[in-house]
Amino acid sequence: MEPINISKQTARRFVLGRQGLWPGRRWRGKKGTADAINACEAVQLDPLNVIARSQDITLHSRVLDYKPDYLYDVAYKQRKFFDYGGWLAMYPMSDLPYWRVHMNKRSRDKRIEGFVLNHKKLFNDVRAELRKRGPLGNRDFEGNRIGLWNYRGRKDTALAMFDMWLSGELMMHHRDGFSRVYDFRENIAPKEFDFVASEKEAETFFARKAVSFYGLKRESTMRGELNYHLYRDYSKTEMTKTLEGWKESGMARQVQIEGGRDTYLVLGEDVAALESLEKGRVPKGWNPKETTTLEEVAFLAPLDIVSARGRAKKLFDFEYTWEVYTPAHKRRWGYYVLPILYGDDLVARLDPKLDRATMTLEVRGFWHEDDAPVKDADFANALAKGLMRFAKFVEAKQVDVSAIKPVGLRSHVKKMMREISDQ
Repeated sequence: MEPINISKQTARRFVLGRQGLWPGRRWRGKKGTADAINACEAVQLDPLNVIARSQDITLHSRVLDYKPDYLYDVAYKQRKFFDYGGWLAMYPMSDLPYWRVHMNKRSRDKRIEGFVLNHKKLFNDVRAELRKRGPLGNRDFEGNRIGLWNYRGRKDTALAMFDMWLSGELMMHHRDGFSRVYDFRENIAPKEFDFVASEKEAETFFARKAVSFYGLKRESTMRGELNYHLYRDYSKTEMTKTLEGWKESGMARQVQIEGGRDTYLVLGEDVAALESLEKGRVPKGWNPKETTTLEEVAFLAPLDIVSARGRAKKLFDFEYTWEVYTPAHKRRWGYYVLPILYGDDLVARLDPKLDRATMTLEVRGFWHEDDAPVKDADFANALAKGLMRFAKFVEAKQVDVSAIKPVGLRSHVKKMMREISDQ
């Protein structure tokens, strides 16, 4: 079957729309939070809270009236989602049977087995405490300090629980702030999802999930994707045969984007959406509940799958690097820069900070693309509306836009924000 050829604009709109970002927010509130995570397949988690955590900014950009409490509620109270992985993300609970294939294989990894076998008493002591005292976090164990800093924890008990979590024996009961509190999987996972799928089922599941998550998934990266999830080492021949099988079955179709050499995969069920976009139409079910991204900009989270991992350059010709871990003197933009989505394009970057003493949302830096419509009143209005919604989200009482340039844009934004405040 011949590849589906699409324009770059169609590719951008499809990836944005598949992630619920274009043409505007189409979910609302707590129920909408759950619907958004299911539709997006996963939301990456990060502990850093400069203005808000990355996962909360991700959901704010997709869900009207979103509040950070909603994520923890649907995950840890309603048990609709679970967090997992070295690449830490929140997943639908229905994914658990397939992840348990990965978890089981990980537990038999020689490095993990060696650590467990050499510290049997440590693991048994942790299990005994969990059975005796219920859900526990790292702070609930005295443990023994480890020599070198480790992001998994500073004590041997923390390392043990982290490995038990990655191997599926434990799950996250809840988070205290961002600190982990564990319990046994059987005490947390709903019974209908607490089983191990077959390896073949897991292969199909993870392939579909990867394509769905990215919207358009580069064919050349599928081998690494499955190797990671299934602890396999697919040969090139085996992977080629597997890819052909997905295409022949209709599970996936091959896509080529104008001007590019790479081939991508799209789910067979999403071909209709691609065809609609190529005709200039908005696919069924994508209509926003309130404003479009042309009427109100959206700020993308640092780890948003649409723009992270080099995708901003490939999809939008937009340079973006999260510089939070870059030494200050080497930063090109700022500490916690967010891409700005206007319409179907990334047009600028914003470095926001919340002064918690005065509850002021500060725009510490603003960098626009050369072709950004900074002299356009419609863009200024859209930027002002986006800033006001973002300020409400972080519970700021005022917004300082003095760093926005050019001056004309800043003046228009200030005027528009006053008008919104007076309404």
